[in-house]
Amino acid sequence: MTDTGSFLHLARPLGPSAPGVQPFTAPLKVIIQPQAIFSILDHSLRRQPDQERVIGTLLGTRSEDGSEVEVRNSFAVGHTETQDQVEVDMEYQKSMLNLQLKANPREILIGWYATSAELNTFSALIQNFYGGQGDGTWPHPAVHLTISTEAGKEVEARTYISAPVGVTAERAADSAAFIPVPCEIRYGEAEKSGLEVISSAKDREDRSTGLPTDIESLEHAIEEVLGMLERVSKYVEAVIDEETPPNTALGQFLLNALALAPKVNAEDIERDFNNHIQDVLVVSYLANSIRTQIDLSNRLATAALTLGSSGEGIEQTNGTKEGTGRSGGGQRGGRGGRNNREQEPREP
Repeated sequence: MTDTGSFLHLARPLGPSAPGVQPFTAPLKVIIQPQAIFSILDHSLRRQPDQERVIGTLLGTRSEDGSEVEVRNSFAVGHTETQDQVEVDMEYQKSMLNLQLKANPREILIGWYATSAELNTFSALIQNFYGGQGDGTWPHPAVHLTISTEAGKEVEARTYISAPVGVTAERAADSAAFIPVPCEIRYGEAEKSGLEVISSAKDREDRSTGLPTDIESLEHAIEEVLGMLERVSKYVEAVIDEETPPNTALGQFLLNALALAPKVNAEDIERDFNNHIQDVLVVSYLANSIRTQIDLSNRLATAALTLGSSGEGIEQTNGTKEGTGRSGGGQRGGRGGRNNREQEPREP
């Protein structure tokens, strides 16, 4: 019979429970977005030369049942760490947290990160602060994310939550047992394209790259599809030749993928592709024609307004001159009439 007294029983999660409040005990799955990892790596690159690790706060969302956590954002928190003590700028952390929550109301406090895989007494102290009541994640457990930032090695992410350890009250604040939880780095198609463009600059001396055109992106996508088809064909041939042991799950996956492909002839595909190209060209021609027509209409309207205002000014000037000429002629005629009357002879 097994002696149960030789085992250490840990409970999930952490922290002292308030009266009438039950702590959250569901298992966790952590999903990490690439932008959070980029922010952590940028913080690690800007650290002081004598700093072994940097820490910061994790923000994100939590599912309704609390079983899944998504890390979407992070920000740096200044700290000083020696062999004997650690100092964390908690006031800055609280101020930045309030600003971040105002800017992104849908996000909540998730936990904290560190750029070192080492878990020590200082890690337990910081973990208990983030998981505490009030400004912490209570009643949910705080998530601790560790990111490896060693040059020349792949980025490795690990996530933990903690459980209390039965120690004295004086040591409760800096004591905790870290429990690993599964994590996953998830990204969409747009983020995948961005990561591929960024990774293409790793072999350049200036660490810069340009954005590919649509044709180049299409060519790259076709090359990737051809490469995957070649790998699958080699695997199937190796299984048929009994050079590689078969995998039932992989075979079922390939069968389902092939079943989704439409059964059409090559001639039909070429005809449909040509028709599609013609449709695209017609739409492009119509769009350019409409754009040209709108531009021409704007130019004609502007020219008509300009010519109309110039014609009105000329008419007003001519009218003023004609009125002045008529007035002068009348005055001269009047004077001429008076002179004629004065020159008439009078009867004796």
